[in-house]
Amino acid sequence: MQTIPVGLVGVTGYTGMELARILAVHPVLKLVRATSRTEAGKPLCALYPFLQGFMAGDVRLTEPEAADLAASCKLVFLAVPHGAAMDYAAELLAAGLSVVDLSADFRLADKDVYAAWYGLDHRHPHLLAEAVYGLPELYGPAIKKAKLVANPGCYPTSVILGLAPALAAGLVETDGIVADSKSGASGAGRKAAVPTLFCEVHDTFRAYNLGKHRHTPEIEQELAKIAGAGITVSFNPHLLPIDRGILSTIYTRLTRDASVEEIHALYAKHYADKFWVRVLPLGKLPETRFVRGTMFCDIGLVVDPRTGRLIIVSAIDNLCRGASGQAVACANLMTGLPPDTGLHLAPLMP
Repeated sequence: MQTIPVGLVGVTGYTGMELARILAVHPVLKLVRATSRTEAGKPLCALYPFLQGFMAGDVRLTEPEAADLAASCKLVFLAVPHGAAMDYAAELLAAGLSVVDLSADFRLADKDVYAAWYGLDHRHPHLLAEAVYGLPELYGPAIKKAKLVANPGCYPTSVILGLAPALAAGLVETDGIVADSKSGASGAGRKAAVPTLFCEVHDTFRAYNLGKHRHTPEIEQELAKIAGAGITVSFNPHLLPIDRGILSTIYTRLTRDASVEEIHALYAKHYADKFWVRVLPLGKLPETRFVRGTMFCDIGLVVDPRTGRLIIVSAIDNLCRGASGQAVACANLMTGLPPDTGLHLAPLMP
């Protein structure tokens, strides 16, 4: 099969590293450009020795120049911080490229909501209406036609997939939803910071950004679309002493009496043709180790008849399903490939 040349702007972070890992063995998407201002001139394998012997490892790092990317690539991944990504995206789109943005710059449809949560005015608000939210299970057909895809956040991916069937069926109340989520330390990014040093993370467990995490409006935006009504979610993130993985425990109130067997059947039907979402057998709950390094989202269900609550537990890998692997799935769709191309990844077990 003929290869499709792609570029990666911002290769030095964890999401860039994960993209390089996946693209190194992708059968169609060929990494031909990887950019870094600080590491320009080096081969990619000098930055990531695990790529030694792969063609991607021979790619020489360059400055992120739109003209060079446009001359070399059909599609570009943006793995740069919010605020910077919007300018790169505008320039690359104007040059005729397709873009998958892994930052938050195009996830929120309302520029005022973006400004309120990110403390930054959007410099290209006209592109917000053009961007498609990159969750394949929800927006696969639209992603196929898109030139600009906003790759979802890692926490939102776990929460949205966990809640979608129940909200779509009107099975849970749209108020009082609590999403209690825990992430591995790689979710904070690769930049050195005291709170994520080994001795600060190891052998402890803590909450952070309660009531003000920037993924909150993204979660509420997408859940409101599914429910057909406004939704306010109490989203509460925590930092786990592990490298990668997210476990979200979501508490909801049932709108009527329903058995766990009925709800399990509803979830199984909803995701019957969605290969990456695994609704676990009754009595089983997800664990981060069973999805590590994969595109899977494992979902477990519990009904508490005493409180009238449906408790949903979902687990994903924050770097693959929650970022880079999902970006590749979107790129696959945008380039006419089956979404799972190059993404048949078994869990990274110890």
